[in-house]
Amino acid sequence: MPDVGEGLTEAEILKWYVQPGDTVTDGQVVCEVETAKAAVELPCPFDGVVHELRFPEGTTVDVGEVIISVNVGGGTAEAEAPAQAPVEAPAAEEPAEEEPQGRQPVLVGYGVAATSTKRRARKGVPAAPAAPAAPAAPAASAPATATAPVSVPEQLNGHGGPAATRPLAKPPVRKLAKDLGVDLATVTPTGPDGIITREDVHAAAAPAPAAAAPAVEAPAAAPAAAPTPAAASVASTDARETRVPIKGVRKATAAAMVGSAFTAPHVTEFVTFDITRTMKLVEELKSDKDMAGLRVNPLLLVAKAVLVAVKRNPEINAAWDEANQEIVLKHYVNLGIAAATPRGLIVPNIKDAHAQTLPELSRSLSELVATAREGKTTPAAMQGGTFTITNVGVFGVDTGTPILNPGESAILAVGAIKLQPWVHKGKVKPRQVTTLALSFDHRLVDGELGSKFLADVAAILEQPKRLITWA
Repeated sequence: MPDVGEGLTEAEILKWYVQPGDTVTDGQVVCEVETAKAAVELPCPFDGVVHELRFPEGTTVDVGEVIISVNVGGGTAEAEAPAQAPVEAPAAEEPAEEEPQGRQPVLVGYGVAATSTKRRARKGVPAAPAAPAAPAAPAASAPATATAPVSVPEQLNGHGGPAATRPLAKPPVRKLAKDLGVDLATVTPTGPDGIITREDVHAAAAPAPAAAAPAVEAPAAAPAAAPTPAAASVASTDARETRVPIKGVRKATAAAMVGSAFTAPHVTEFVTFDITRTMKLVEELKSDKDMAGLRVNPLLLVAKAVLVAVKRNPEINAAWDEANQEIVLKHYVNLGIAAATPRGLIVPNIKDAHAQTLPELSRSLSELVATAREGKTTPAAMQGGTFTITNVGVFGVDTGTPILNPGESAILAVGAIKLQPWVHKGKVKPRQVTTLALSFDHRLVDGELGSKFLADVAAILEQPKRLITWA
């Protein structure tokens, strides 16, 4: 599993596109994985034959784990190594000759890491193979997306070997150990290459009456623990309950919302108004030849109204820099649109939306929504937002109190547009009415600024000619 950066330490395998025995080429997509931010496709950097898929679909895998082995030696996978435990090049060997130069990005939307893809040699252990691996030991892991398996004996560094000065463990496991108060130096590793696993940390944290188990039994326990990730990724059910693992986009969204709710002091204001004229303008634009073939809906004009209101109240488009104790005023608008997808809520944004004409904004919105529904939104499309719109009205909801997208100062919720009795020109008439709700960070936005901005958005949508006079 490649290091995708941006603080992501794991990904879920959604779908395999190849099976053992299939021929693959450099750059061919072999699987789709879901990180905490998006679903992305993973290409293979080698030409060869698929030897083994290490994890089934639905498994959440830590960065650095080997997920697929490819035989690049020209023969069949079975001829190169035993099917039970294919062996791979040891970490201390020279870089494999099969490593292609000038590799393409390993994940859509990410660049290739500048550091070496070789696993670092464990401290305190001889670099060259000194003894054959234990017969019952599981296959050792090679670096993520690095070399393909070749017929070189692997040395296990953690079982019975010299004590290491720094235990090997991946970032998520180190964090788990820190949270549980476990000293990794006291943990007996059972993972490949002597890597400490989550199960090892939990075992060390739990009361263990038989703590002095022989070290040689650790490798034998590894196969029994192997199905755990796959099992954990599948909802367990009984007659009365269903348990669904928290992972992927939903896990990231939950963490971001908790962080936002308890970091930024939220204030929410509401305004209810007559949007009939804007609804009439929507119908007129649908038949306008300049908007032919474009999607025209109320959200398009709400987005345009927000951009005009930001121009009139630029301080609303800001961010709070806690580290430097600064308020960052942004002279551009990357307009985020909250989108509900089968994998959870995501907020891609339209870059430099403030500079787009109405037809350009319509195209951008259509592309953003279509990409999100297909699950193809890239992580880059969800970074750098400055202001967000969430349209809860499509679900028939009048309004809500939205939570800020982290790093932004305000978010606007658009409620359902309904025909209601309304006083118009001194008489009660049926009119199209809606409610807007603006949540903002009170560290950045005081009541006056928030109220002026919200009132401006409502005024534009009530009298859409202000899109011209105020632009």
